[in-house]
Amino acid sequence: MTRLIAAALLMLAGLALPATAAEVGDDGLHKTDWMRQTFLDLREDLAEANAEDKRLALMVEQRGCIYCKKMHEEVYPDPELSAYIRENFFVVQLNLHGDREVTDLDGEVLPEKDLLRKWGILFTPTVIFLPETVEEAVPAKQAAVAEMPGAFALGTTLDMFTWVNEKRYAMENEEDFQRYHARRIRERQAAQED
Repeated sequence: MTRLIAAALLMLAGLALPATAAEVGDDGLHKTDWMRQTFLDLREDLAEANAEDKRLALMVEQRGCIYCKKMHEEVYPDPELSAYIRENFFVVQLNLHGDREVTDLDGEVLPEKDLLRKWGILFTPTVIFLPETVEEAVPAKQAAVAEMPGAFALGTTLDMFTWVNEKRYAMENEEDFQRYHARRIRERQAAQED
């Protein structure tokens, strides 16, 4: 009831209700409206992402992960970030300890937990960003253009998704992510001072 009253007051003031944290599914993982339910054939997911002119991102999480919870309660609900992910990324969630069968880009079929062990994923959350095209026998982890291991603040997360989406990793003489992120921090600080 309190949320309804808050929503009504914000609407009267001409403001939107802030985004809320994602629901938790039966598997104990947070679910957002920008995550895709697929058959977990990463080759098909990559083709579908390309058909939608989006980038494929694999989000690895696990039940009870306090850092996953932090991201879903404090970072991903931000309207700007959430909209950016929804508009530019095809996100497939994988469970670090899951048993669903996944077909890797190299064609190997393994349960999630074995695939993620094959890739050397140790921490959650981890987001693996893939390019638009991948050579036939290359596993997704090897093909990745960037990886975001762990929980980060809103600015870092938005900058990483932007850096990948703009393909800055592939630009000759372009800033690496750390320099790009440092520049974006300075730009945001300057904008606040104006």
